[in-house]
Amino acid sequence: MKTLLLGTALVALGLSPAMAGKAFVSNERGNTITVIDTDTWEVLTEFAGGNRPRGITASPDGKKLYVCASDDDLVRVFDTETYEELPSLPSGPDPELFVLEQSGKRLFIANEDDNLVTVTDTETRQILAEIPVGVEPEGMGISPDGKFVVNTSETTNMAHFISTEDYEIKYNVLVDQRPRYAQYTADGTRLYVSSEIGGTVTVMDIAEDGAPTVVGKITFEVPGVQPEWLQPVGVKVTEDGSRVFVALGPANRVAVVDGQSLEVLDYILVGQRVWQLDFTPDQKYLLSTNGNSNDITVIDVATEKAIRSVQVGQAPWGVVTID
Repeated sequence: MKTLLLGTALVALGLSPAMAGKAFVSNERGNTITVIDTDTWEVLTEFAGGNRPRGITASPDGKKLYVCASDDDLVRVFDTETYEELPSLPSGPDPELFVLEQSGKRLFIANEDDNLVTVTDTETRQILAEIPVGVEPEGMGISPDGKFVVNTSETTNMAHFISTEDYEIKYNVLVDQRPRYAQYTADGTRLYVSSEIGGTVTVMDIAEDGAPTVVGKITFEVPGVQPEWLQPVGVKVTEDGSRVFVALGPANRVAVVDGQSLEVLDYILVGQRVWQLDFTPDQKYLLSTNGNSNDITVIDVATEKAIRSVQVGQAPWGVVTID
């Protein structure tokens, strides 16, 4: 009753009641999307997400959810309020990860089985281009100015820098074995590329024209954990670039890295087989998807401590949050 009265009072003042934030988790084996309230950390619902949902992102206004339905060979689209399925987008075969440009118009999709990056218009639902890249493309990143998209090819062991203007590869950078993810800093001056089997994160400085230069590699060592279990996958960087968080797969840890010295400061114990990461929009929390324990871990960014676990669906893979 108090909530209803508060909402009525806000409307009378010409204001809107604050809406709770949400996290959407793609469950790869469960073929579902779990929805979590990021204020209470309660599961709100779970709905069908297509066959083998993996990559997941939201439109800039937070109204649409995009999901790589890998075994359906398309991108499924949902309303983030009603969870109603909207018209899907063509993706090319076996979409795994994607990035949405800042305007929300073009989606750049890695097609793992076809060695292509497919560019799809989210408004017309038409394929604009198919860009040949290396073998088994997986990771996708986009520069903050929107001029370059980076694709990582798992078998070629390269990061390909693609111009979003003409869809041509401008630079290729060799990284370590099985690169998984590419993440720019907010100012666009640095790029981090994780290599799952190589066990490293390659660090590149980015020039004004977008050209990359490798400046270092981050390695990992956890007492009592076999080196082959230290498999970097998801990467997220704080807005100020001071901290880099790296999901370490079967090591069940998220590494905390100093963004200046590139020194590993700590390892946060999370669920089993940690895969992808996402900040809440205010960057107060970092969420990890833990595929073998079927949960997400909530990390307090300020204290760099895990504070809670939330059970989700079967084999959580990706996560995205909205206000």
